[in-house]
Amino acid sequence: MASVHLENASGFSQHIRARQHTLTADEPLSNSGTDTGPDPYELLLSSLAACTALTIRLYVARKEWTLGRIGIHARFVREADGTERIERDISLESDLDAQQLGRIAEICEKTPVTKTLKRSMTITTRLV
Repeated sequence: MASVHLENASGFSQHIRARQHTLTADEPLSNSGTDTGPDPYELLLSSLAACTALTIRLYVARKEWTLGRIGIHARFVREADGTERIERDISLESDLDAQQLGRIAEICEKTPVTKTLKRSMTITTRLV
């Protein structure tokens, strides 16, 4: 079970402890924060991107395929009508064929964080 501990004495800057790791969340200057760390949505997107990359690496290693760099760009989008979604673009440095890439795209939809988020919102993924 994952858990974090958050402490905040004042202001928007949040000090987060996850096991032995320390993180900071804040709001940007444009939103009255002090910009000492990513905002909560950036942390959410970071969690999705990290889980996606880790899952791809685990899958590719199990298949004994060769994979270089993984690039993930995730964006949170809120439409004028209030609907929300996440767009995720994944670039892979590899010589994988279309069938292998298709399987990786399927795996991306099954990562733990993806499945959790999809229970409440749409996430679209593109291999680019």
